[in-house]
Amino acid sequence: MNHLKMICQGIFILVIGTLISSTSVLAAKDSLTMGMVLEPTHLDPTAGAAAAIDEVVYANVFEGLTRINRSGEVKPALAKSWEISADKTIYTFHLHQGVKFHDGSEFDAEDVVFSLNRAKADDSVNAQKVLFKPIKSVESKGKFSVAVTLFQPTGSFLFNMGWGDAVMVDQASADKNKSNPVGTGPFKFKRWVKGDRIELIKSPGYWGEPAKLNMATFKIIPDPAAAVSAMMAEDVDAFANFPAPESVAQFKSDHRFKVVIGSTEGETILSTNNKKGPFQDLRVRQAIAHALDRQAIIDGAMFGFGTPIGTHFSPHHPAYKDFTGKFPYDLNKAKKLLAEAGYPDGFNATIKLPPPSYARRGGEIIASQLAKIGIKLEIIPVEWAQWIDQVFKNKDYDLTIVSHTEPMDIGIYARKDYYFNYDNPKIQALMVELDATVETGKRYQLLGEAQQIVSDDCVNGFLFQLAKYGIWNKNIAGLWENSPVQANDLTEVYWIK
Repeated sequence: MNHLKMICQGIFILVIGTLISSTSVLAAKDSLTMGMVLEPTHLDPTAGAAAAIDEVVYANVFEGLTRINRSGEVKPALAKSWEISADKTIYTFHLHQGVKFHDGSEFDAEDVVFSLNRAKADDSVNAQKVLFKPIKSVESKGKFSVAVTLFQPTGSFLFNMGWGDAVMVDQASADKNKSNPVGTGPFKFKRWVKGDRIELIKSPGYWGEPAKLNMATFKIIPDPAAAVSAMMAEDVDAFANFPAPESVAQFKSDHRFKVVIGSTEGETILSTNNKKGPFQDLRVRQAIAHALDRQAIIDGAMFGFGTPIGTHFSPHHPAYKDFTGKFPYDLNKAKKLLAEAGYPDGFNATIKLPPPSYARRGGEIIASQLAKIGIKLEIIPVEWAQWIDQVFKNKDYDLTIVSHTEPMDIGIYARKDYYFNYDNPKIQALMVELDATVETGKRYQLLGEAQQIVSDDCVNGFLFQLAKYGIWNKNIAGLWENSPVQANDLTEVYWIK
């Protein structure tokens, strides 16, 4: 009997051990749910300006000839190597072989020719068409080599080819990428439940280092309070760009989470329509600059997180010039400038605010600050799609607040058709010179001159550099701490246990 009892106990222990082992295997996480504030307008990074598009698909679904890594460096991607001609006008890219799009079609030189010619075409809808302006011609040199000839040397060309706007697409599926993106990346698109989530799954047979996650879900949570609740309940695993800075301390004290405060390329500005009513007058824009208390805006809207800026350039870049002291907070000076411009009693205007908390909270504070000099703002909240249509595309606005998160994007001030409606031949000529300059020291000098021009002209109200609040489960590794480009790159993400 004792012998039989021992056998039964042994079997019981073996069964329980097997169940525990199986449960452990089942519990090993191979998926990630990432919270996002803004829902993308669509999923084609070559046809939209919204950062939310790249935050889902950059490096995950779509890849370019080059890519930007977590340190902001240019690295090979679909191009494994390249040579540059002696006169620096011809780039010959050598492509990886064996690469396939998610629909099974082969990636080769013809796809590069198609993608770049499509992006630079007269009828291109690429939001960053200016990136492709230096390209004179694109020619295949065999099945897996491509020669790109430039009109002139362009120092930023390899960096530009790493933007989300420059990813490679297949001619057969390009027109459907907005709703059904087909790329070459380590993840492939599964489905989009509008207003709720976007799901990606691991791409079988990926040409490069396979993803460690089998599935990634981007959960749309626009409300800051809801974002806090979702994180605390662990309904989402991570929020790479957390929208509630007032709650950061709460997560720092919770052992379940890791909190990382990083930097971004997000110049947060009071965007101004330079051809609309009073804003056409430099003295009015100068008055606004003197009426903005940047630190009060950072403290009130961002709970102290953010770096004041006086021009459209990231403070962590070595070419940055500090112009924050050029227009100090001075209400008397502001009122005097308004009177000189013909507005001694101020005027009425509107401010359209997109959903991010920095815009909605910042807009309330700025409206209060400008009211002190007689500029009375009507606050108009808009959804992201409305902002893109009304403000960005149709320039139907007086003022707005937005973070420009594209890297090294001061060149937008040379685009007279850009939504600022700013037209200055000096900076246009300067950007042409910059494009043709390769030597680093000279480029930094020109970038400094550009910063001074847009600061002197008070093109916009320059507020602060957006901080990146990353909050995620402490057992997650591989997420980016900083944002050198608009991305939630999941290619190296995994669970520690």
